[in-house]
Amino acid sequence: MAPIVSVAIGHNAPARAFSKPPANGRLDYQLGGAYTPAADVAIVVRDRLEEPAAGKYNICYVNAFQTQPGDAVWWRKNHPDLLVKKDGKYVVDPNWPDEHILDISTTAKRAALMDVVGPWIDKCASDGFKAIEPDNLDSWVRSKGVLTPAANLAFAELLVQRAHKADLAIGQKNAAELAEIGAAQIGFDFAIAEECQVWSECQVYSKAYGNQVYEIEYGDNDRDPIGNAVDPVSYFNTACQAQGTRISVIYRDRDVVPAGTSGYVYRAC
Repeated sequence: MAPIVSVAIGHNAPARAFSKPPANGRLDYQLGGAYTPAADVAIVVRDRLEEPAAGKYNICYVNAFQTQPGDAVWWRKNHPDLLVKKDGKYVVDPNWPDEHILDISTTAKRAALMDVVGPWIDKCASDGFKAIEPDNLDSWVRSKGVLTPAANLAFAELLVQRAHKADLAIGQKNAAELAEIGAAQIGFDFAIAEECQVWSECQVYSKAYGNQVYEIEYGDNDRDPIGNAVDPVSYFNTACQAQGTRISVIYRDRDVVPAGTSGYVYRAC
């Protein structure tokens, strides 16, 4: 992993009318398809192409640093210069091989990408969402050395500016090692922390974002970080005991499929 850098990035924009997610509000993570959330759910995360859930605080998922599955052909046709290449070959996420890494390595490329991603953010606002979840802040670790943490942070600043201009809150997703910078310098308003119990990162997020951390543990984590077999739900149970009274903690299936679908798993502290 590249070394973490301190960057002098400012976000001294005028105050806007956005609202942050309810602190320790119960979360439902619906990226695999929209469904009616339970009555006691306060916050719903849905893909930007879905409609917000009625009566909830809605967060709009935007894959801001990588392409979405199924979109590779469109990107290759329309913006091949905005996809990371190494030795003449496109670089993809090894865990999600249908996701290309977006090339945010230069000021010009970041500006060009904002011409694509910026309108997505604006539409989230006009559709009625209250916040943005820009995924894959840590894309530099999968870029085969083409990207740097500084480049990702510079693009994150543009995303924050655009979200706040649209009166949307915006959350940090991934890269726990950047949490302090993300909160203090970039201007993220909260954090969505996947598997922070597995990777011992929950306290890092909480130190930066207080009780506006929304933790998701997954049901397929059957090994600990050094390879020992574990019961996946043990991470969720430990998280509930350690921080479940302070932050929102949920347990979901990896594909986050809709309720009533085969494989659906959902628990909350």
